[in-house]
Amino acid sequence: MKFRSNIALFISIALLSSCKKDFLQRDPGVPIDYEKVFNDPQLAAGFGDNSYNFLLNDYARLTTANGMTSQFTDESISNTGDIVVNVINSGRFTNTSATDVINVYSQMYRGIRNTNVMLSNIDRVPWNDPAKYNPKYIRGEQLFLRAFFYYELLKRFGGVVLLDQAQTIAESGADLQRSTYDETVAFIVKDLNEAAILLPDEWQAFNYGRATIGAAMALKARTLLNAASPLNNAQGNAGKWKAAADAAKAVMDLRKYTLEQSYGDVLIKETSPEYIMISVKAPRAWTGYINNFIAPPSYGGQQSLIAPTQNHVDLYEMNNGKLITDPTSGYNPQNPYLNRDPRFYNNIIYNDQTWQGRKVQTFTGGMDVSATSLIYTKTGYYLKRLWPEQINRNTGTGVLNFVYLRYAEMLLNYAEALNEAEGPTSEVATAVNTVRFRAGLPALPLGLSKDVMRARIRNERSVEFAFEDIRWWDILRWKQGKEIVAQPMKGVVITRPTPTTFSYTATTLATNFQKVFEDHMHVYPIPLNEILKSNGVLKQNPGW
Repeated sequence: MKFRSNIALFISIALLSSCKKDFLQRDPGVPIDYEKVFNDPQLAAGFGDNSYNFLLNDYARLTTANGMTSQFTDESISNTGDIVVNVINSGRFTNTSATDVINVYSQMYRGIRNTNVMLSNIDRVPWNDPAKYNPKYIRGEQLFLRAFFYYELLKRFGGVVLLDQAQTIAESGADLQRSTYDETVAFIVKDLNEAAILLPDEWQAFNYGRATIGAAMALKARTLLNAASPLNNAQGNAGKWKAAADAAKAVMDLRKYTLEQSYGDVLIKETSPEYIMISVKAPRAWTGYINNFIAPPSYGGQQSLIAPTQNHVDLYEMNNGKLITDPTSGYNPQNPYLNRDPRFYNNIIYNDQTWQGRKVQTFTGGMDVSATSLIYTKTGYYLKRLWPEQINRNTGTGVLNFVYLRYAEMLLNYAEALNEAEGPTSEVATAVNTVRFRAGLPALPLGLSKDVMRARIRNERSVEFAFEDIRWWDILRWKQGKEIVAQPMKGVVITRPTPTTFSYTATTLATNFQKVFEDHMHVYPIPLNEILKSNGVLKQNPGW
């Protein structure tokens, strides 16, 4: 994001602020001259801008080099048994290496504190240049960001401690108890409703990526969908589903967003009518992200730490719109990559595909697979979705954005929520089919039951949002971890009987690539150090 020029200064302030960690990351004890900061519009605006730096803003984020939540799901495995991924996959969410539990909790509260300090001081700033600084927009951004930080906590931990003011050292011993799940949802929705009144419809190009009215409305829709889902709506309250559907429909009714013409371009365009909010990224180079995370040595990379599973591959329909389990679909397990959902070819690198100028060889004995080395795929597949083809070992660079919110999600959120609230109406089918038509698939069959429509919508989400850091949260809110995550993780063994033919056999992966999931894991544990620092005021989630 090309934000105001002094944002780097406040990154350093944030680092200072985290030097002393107290309960919920309250006042750090590091003296910051707030009188100076909030008497200078430029410094004050920069302090507000710093709130954006606490958002989770990339796919490979669980450690400094690798890790993504797709490796927690049925989408992929970690070839190397990365410790961050391994502790979650083995059910050890309380391990100190479980950074998606421990680090995210503290990071979100640091972000909340930054927004609260800004909100508490915004009215005393002498905003003397309305063309440059709009306090209305700045307030809206802080409310949106605070809501986003609380949403990240909500989807992991459930109800959490709600703070609408920055805590001081004197207040750090106060008894601060967790709010309920519904109270936390209400807090988030209130912030987002207010933010939507304050924020602009759009920013000037040099501020692209900031929060907008549409972003506030879309995050509200996502929050309400989470609240309506089986994990948090055990009684199946149709009113919660209707509220989620209405919130998504409100975004659709803005008539501001449309689907990107090509699914393959969704993550790689600098701007798109589909983007509701993204983290703008400079063009990616070969070194770093691609080299260390995705590309195997046979393509010049250091290692491939992520491998899509056969479980995920099997979710792609045939291009006639039929699931591969349908005996009339035309699926041939000995020619498995022929005539599949076109999104398969955007998301997965598979055997005998041409990639970066040569044929991929993941057959036994091929250059792109190894029976022993952990730096090659263990499933027979590589990840294409997050590896733009022009990024190679030479000089290629390419755009790869991190998408916070996009229009296709609003369509499928609407379809899922309305199907639960009112059944498989024509509006449900239209929303799903809009996404399918963009992908190059035919419409869903007519006359689907509510249960079958639910299954098709869930399958649609699994493919449309592949590797976008959505699948894991869908599985948790659907309360389907035991059915999906704990199922056997599979790959494919490919042999080459002749120089021009291949034989494909699905295989269950080794024990170290299997995943554990128990019912209580649908909600993360509150980090133990936070419970200890609270002197027992914070109560742990059941089962942990």
